[in-house]
Amino acid sequence: MSEHTKDKLAAVLREVGLHEMAERAATGYYHDFLSPLDLPELTLIDHLGAAARASPATEKAILALQMRGIDGDFDASTEESEAWAASEEGQDAYRQLIARGRRNDQNR
Repeated sequence: MSEHTKDKLAAVLREVGLHEMAERAATGYYHDFLSPLDLPELTLIDHLGAAARASPATEKAILALQMRGIDGDFDASTEESEAWAASEEGQDAYRQLIARGRRNDQNR
């Protein structure tokens, strides 16, 4: 497998001096499947915007990262998605979706 997207993000955050965000990224905080957040990508975009406003010297580089995030450059890879789908958490999510679908069908 190629470099994990959480590590890819952490590395580019370090390159622009966003060390606290990089540490969070390394733990999966902004990752599609590892994050405790409901919308980690939007949180990343928001945090990058705030960081850009607070750092005029590196604003341009940070905004470039923000655009990469908007473009999906840090989204989970296919391999990461498949690994999550095969995990217990992923399987449980599928079971819940199927059960919810069945309940909705019965209520029609």
